Amino acid sequence: MESDEQAIREVHTSWIDAVNAGDFACLLALMADDAVFLNPGREPFGRDGFPAGFSAAHQKNWIRCISELEEVVVAGEVAYTLCRDSLSVTPRAGGEAMLLAGNRITIYRKQPDGRWLLARDAHTLSPVAS
Repeated sequence: MESDEQAIREVHTSWIDAVNAGDFACLLALMADDAVFLNPGREPFGRDGFPAGFSAAHQKNWIRCISELEEVVVAGEVAYTLCRDSLSVTPRAGGEAMLLAGNRITIYRKQPDGRWLLARDAHTLSPVAS
């Protein structure tokens, strides 16, 4: 039987893979119904606010995220991860890529069926000085 920590590591990897692939359906499957996202300069938004921004970004840009998982902590039915993310956003129409980097904390909640789903997510991604 896989450990909770290993299951969370796999969800983290699946999330990053889905972000890079633009796979919105996969992201929804990894997200709790009451998920909340905190992004710099924006009001918090939930699952319902996620699709518009994600789809618009992927329609206009090639997005590549690299996420270095630094810490996984499990406390009963709740867990969190800390990671360091680097993001490259390249316009599909051509042009220079925008590079962002920062830290992320994600809180997961264990479901009755044993799956871990993203419940809260906050990041400090900001442009990398060139």
